Amino acid sequence: MQRNYRVGIIGFAHMHINHVAALFAEHPQVTMAACADTRPDIPERREAPYTRQWNQKHALEDIGVQKAYDTYEEMLDVESLDLIICCSENDKHPAVVEACAERGIHVCVEKPMAMDLSGARQMVRACQRAGTALAVNWPMAWEPAIRQTKKLLDEGVIGRILQIKMRRGHTGPLGAGAAHAGVSETAAPMTEDELSATWWHRRSAGGGAMLDFCCYGAMASRWFLDEQAQGVLGLAGNLNSPWGDADDNGVMVIQYPGAMGIVEGTWTTVAPGIPGGPVVYGTQGTLVVGGQDGETCIRVDTASGSTTHACPPLPEGRQQISEELIHHLDTGEPLHPMVDAALNVEVMAIIDAALRSVETRKQEQPLNEHWQLG
Repeated sequence: MQRNYRVGIIGFAHMHINHVAALFAEHPQVTMAACADTRPDIPERREAPYTRQWNQKHALEDIGVQKAYDTYEEMLDVESLDLIICCSENDKHPAVVEACAERGIHVCVEKPMAMDLSGARQMVRACQRAGTALAVNWPMAWEPAIRQTKKLLDEGVIGRILQIKMRRGHTGPLGAGAAHAGVSETAAPMTEDELSATWWHRRSAGGGAMLDFCCYGAMASRWFLDEQAQGVLGLAGNLNSPWGDADDNGVMVIQYPGAMGIVEGTWTTVAPGIPGGPVVYGTQGTLVVGGQDGETCIRVDTASGSTTHACPPLPEGRQQISEELIHHLDTGEPLHPMVDAALNVEVMAIIDAALRSVETRKQEQPLNEHWQLG
């Protein structure tokens, strides 16, 4: 007999909640029991598609979450929950995960894991003490092309990896016309005053394009290479978002023992111009992820010519975060590495080093004597 999971939501700051919550609601073993938002440091000044009030209303009215609470602490005390989906501001991830772990509740938190390495370590240690599961959801983890790229690289189709390049971005999380998975609505135009009150544009809340988008390249390079980074250079700037103090463009250069990662994230790109990637350069060829007319494919260019590789579907029953996490809880089988907390701590260490490098203007070490979880 399959177990039923009572699932709650904490945090509506991140609009990915609209898609993630819908995936869990569709799972036959899930009851969407309750929800609560975190307390914003600055209240938002408008309700519009993808703002936190709009996201919560969508969860209650369209996804079918049964009940809302004023605070997540009250919800955790009143409700009997098995699993929490956390889509709060990045800076609030550690407190939410710790509160859930203390009550024996598993957590699925949206990428990036936290806003710094200290917060990531706090989250893992809380779950280790409680014996609860911690999964980090990456939309990229469910892209067949990313999984197939890893397989092809491990098979040596381009020889030894030398460089990994990746650029991801758009016109901003709440940029006019922005579209996010899970709903049909697009973002409405917002004034600079309204945007300034959102967490996305505040560094203290973990906002900014580097945390939002450079994190993808940090994860991809770390997973593809299967080795720890040695040093990171970071560059970030607020180039076109004067209403906030968070960066809207970021770059990381990640040094690995035998390769490097070059990672870009942006909130000011109207059209991508180049494949979002990744693009991987090896001793015997180049691998490019990206297609035309909405078709994603993998092209491998070598001295003998070009080949195109299909991207087979992900394993049945483990094709999205809800299936992956519940499969893990049901069977005890390990989570996919991109979702597992252990790898995510190392990715967070890379991001943390990049953010420190922005301030010091020097290469920073992602892993040192203080990062260890043991």
